[in-house]
Amino acid sequence: MSDDRLIVALDVPNIVQGLDLAQRIGDAASFYKIGLGMLTGGGLALANELKQEHGKRIFLDMKLFDIGATVEAAVRGLVQYDIDFLTVHGDPQVVRAAAEGRAGTATKILAVTILTSNDRADLDANLIKAGDIHEITLERAARALAAGADGVIASPQEAAMIRALPEAMGKLIVTPGVRPAGSSAGDQKRIATPHQAITDGADHIVVGRPIWQANDPAAAARALIAELPAR
Repeated sequence: MSDDRLIVALDVPNIVQGLDLAQRIGDAASFYKIGLGMLTGGGLALANELKQEHGKRIFLDMKLFDIGATVEAAVRGLVQYDIDFLTVHGDPQVVRAAAEGRAGTATKILAVTILTSNDRADLDANLIKAGDIHEITLERAARALAAGADGVIASPQEAAMIRALPEAMGKLIVTPGVRPAGSSAGDQKRIATPHQAITDGADHIVVGRPIWQANDPAAAARALIAELPAR
């Protein structure tokens, strides 16, 4: 049985490989993430096919960032695909524009806080203000939620802190950077196990390589689900 707390990242180049992977996983997963890496490889068509023909839930990870009018227009176009989650950068003006663009639809707007592949050295290089990376993530989450986001994207190491925010009441926390015990961290720097992420307050975990690089992706997905705490 699948568990929609697990979102499988289809980090493959094109729709052909994406469909093949989804078919190999079968009923072991019900929720898929499609990101920028597949946008020019038929990502929107894949999202539509998985949603409409296979009954899967879809997380479109576009991390939109632009002036308000452009973000609003982009979101208005993307929600026509009946997607479940859509990401934008967590700047309050971007979140507000995205909320306007999805108005009247069921799509949830998730705000990116600080990428899970970033650490303090990366923030310094990007001229992000000084301070603890977890505290900055917490502050960005609070501001994005106050601006109208339905939830946030943050590392599992910040999940408990965000869940404790008054602004997070009834909101979603989705955590990339989740790795089964003993697996490689890859390019992720702020990670936790599936069990820890959910226990600390995440509603969904996003996992890519530990599943799609496995010899048996369906078995890998089921093993991850088995690590999750009971609902």
